[in-house]
Amino acid sequence: MLDPEFIRTSSEKVRDGIKKKGFDVILVDSFLALDQSWRKSLQELEETRAAKNKMGKEDRDEAVKLKEREKEILALMEELETKRLDALMQIPSIPFDDVPFGKGEADNVVLREVGKKPNFNFEPKDHVELGTSLSILDFESGAKVAGSGFYYLKGDGALLELGLVRYALDFLSKRGFTPWITPDLVRGRFYLGTGYMPKGNEAQTYVVDGEDLGLIATAEVTLAGVHSDEVLNESDLPRLYSGYSHCFRKEAGAYGKYSKGLYRVHQFTKAEMYVYCRPEDSSAMHSKLLQLEEELWESMGIPFRVLEMCTGDLGAMASKKYDLEAWMPGRGDWGEVTSTSNTTDYQSRRLGIKFKRTNGKAEFAHTLNGTAIATSRAIIAILENYQTKDGTVKIPKVLRDYVGKKEIKKS
Repeated sequence: MLDPEFIRTSSEKVRDGIKKKGFDVILVDSFLALDQSWRKSLQELEETRAAKNKMGKEDRDEAVKLKEREKEILALMEELETKRLDALMQIPSIPFDDVPFGKGEADNVVLREVGKKPNFNFEPKDHVELGTSLSILDFESGAKVAGSGFYYLKGDGALLELGLVRYALDFLSKRGFTPWITPDLVRGRFYLGTGYMPKGNEAQTYVVDGEDLGLIATAEVTLAGVHSDEVLNESDLPRLYSGYSHCFRKEAGAYGKYSKGLYRVHQFTKAEMYVYCRPEDSSAMHSKLLQLEEELWESMGIPFRVLEMCTGDLGAMASKKYDLEAWMPGRGDWGEVTSTSNTTDYQSRRLGIKFKRTNGKAEFAHTLNGTAIATSRAIIAILENYQTKDGTVKIPKVLRDYVGKKEIKKS
């Protein structure tokens, strides 16, 4: 969440920022109205307590009245504080000044293309046809057992997923990231604290009925919770974590020609990067995460392009965001495979993550996240870019030792 004092003193900047993101400025006005009422009540409480403390023994009746009034004010403040905090949590982060303005996906800026698209001498198949013919993907059983949007990976498909994850974790470990295997369920505080709302336009979370639990959409959620309500030492920053988890997303309303197969599914596996750092280091750290994503995908020989997200496509949490889109021959177009965001202190304020400087001052840390590999979309890119005329799929060289073979062919 944003700093309440920043909203009070720079309300027009906040209004302008969230408007650029496509959010209603009434979110700011609602918070300020509740905040003003709460502050007014706080002032009255202090005045009432001061008056009560001045009462002599002979003013017992007046002291009783003041005590009752104090209780009334405290009850009102508790109600206002709940509403005030809820209103504050609804306000998104504001974009950095250098983020390109735009209303949505069509306004994102292509920064560069990396790698060469394959030049097939045959009509390329999409991953659904390839995966089915190779007997490594089973959407029919997934739908029968769990419903639409679920699937089975089997045989070499299972080995490919496991190989992708292990390769990504090894890649990141060599670059200073500590690997974590995280829970797939978290308490509501943590999916709310990281900005994953169970309701509204950006709702993704499956909530467990009768429990204060929800399935995570990314290991970002669980890794952010590791240091909640802690004060880290400045000398220990940055902290670089790589998280392995299953990810669950409702993908409500996700229909269209690019939603078939593995592209938009309700469950997938992901290796995620998560960083805690000092505020002055977060921009450079964001560039590092993007560089690592590019290096990882280039090492697999997958053609991709780098996009900077416009203001209207940042989402609630990010102040700046980049995506990698891989070339997917089966659709003849690009498809998102990674994303990296600088969320500044938006998550750390919600989760109480601070660090202590060498001078003793405590500040909120900055947090960043970035996808290393989301296996479902990585499998799309590999199957479609490495297919051959006879339906065999070559395994990228860097993955062959992890998968245990050079190609996937019909058995």
